[in-house]
Amino acid sequence: MPKSVVISIDAMGGDHAPAIVVDGVQILAKKAKNGSLKILLHGVASEIEPLLAKNPAAARISQVRHTDTFVAMTDKPSQAIRKARGSSMWNAIEAVKTGEAHACVSAGNTGALMVLSKVLLHMAPNAHRPVIAASWPTARGASVVLDCGANVECAASQLVEFAIMGEAFFSALHGTKKPSIGLLNIGTEDLKGNGIVREADALIRRADLGLNYQGYIEGDGISMGAVDVVVTDGFTGNVALKTAEGTAKLAAEFLRQSMKRSLLTMVGGLLSKSAFKELKSRMDPRKFNGGVFLGLGGVVVKSHGGTDGYGFSNALNVALNMARSDYAEHIAINLEELAKVTSKVEQEGVSQ
Repeated sequence: MPKSVVISIDAMGGDHAPAIVVDGVQILAKKAKNGSLKILLHGVASEIEPLLAKNPAAARISQVRHTDTFVAMTDKPSQAIRKARGSSMWNAIEAVKTGEAHACVSAGNTGALMVLSKVLLHMAPNAHRPVIAASWPTARGASVVLDCGANVECAASQLVEFAIMGEAFFSALHGTKKPSIGLLNIGTEDLKGNGIVREADALIRRADLGLNYQGYIEGDGISMGAVDVVVTDGFTGNVALKTAEGTAKLAAEFLRQSMKRSLLTMVGGLLSKSAFKELKSRMDPRKFNGGVFLGLGGVVVKSHGGTDGYGFSNALNVALNMARSDYAEHIAINLEELAKVTSKVEQEGVSQ
């Protein structure tokens, strides 16, 4: 665990950069102990420095690394690769590659960030694909769902990799030694689901990796907090995430409409104002901002592109917790063991 954490930031990434980036650093800087945190801001110095002048706490821990090029939110990954060298996103990731920084954070183009992270940092040993892990509000606090969009199709062994990485990620964020893990399925019975899901269930049990595996969970178990870590493929995970976001917006709209229906409901709304305020706070998506690209040879955190300074500060806090954890060491042992078990299963299949 490093005594002083260095976070490298793509200061030009996002819909409202670099203003929200500096705002986020300011919020985090006020909580940080002297000497415990250093920030590298990669971007246009003439835009960043005036913002730092208005935010002294952020200025105290920040160093600006000037570059006048950056990856646009509309760039395709193929375009980003061709023009990304020397950009704010490239330089932010490269600082992790060289060991100057412990983690990288960007609110920029997701596809470009994923591709550049893989190009510069490569995959961790025995990991095959990067996966996006996102925190999810639940009745019990928060859970982690992965994959949330990086891998549309997955083999059974990759789902088990996700379980290993998800466990380490949850532990790094929440300090839980043995978080519970579930495999998302259309039912909890043994015969439910497609062949890949059933194969993943069998493999994770056979591998005996010491995981707190609870078996299958259904979609409603995500928000209810049935398990700490929910494992699924990127297609299903992304659809579930967007569906949950839409449902939350619909519930909020229904509530607003109900409160305006009559004088009585308006009075009731005023009397329940504190309860509604608490509900809004618990479901605030900014509190759960910061998806992590797991499986890489370094820590990369993706902030929502449209977030504000408070949301960005939470993405920075995710990076900080990851940098201070033994995440990489934690997954290395289990990924190595999984590789051995998978190889043995494949050899048995060939011999049959």
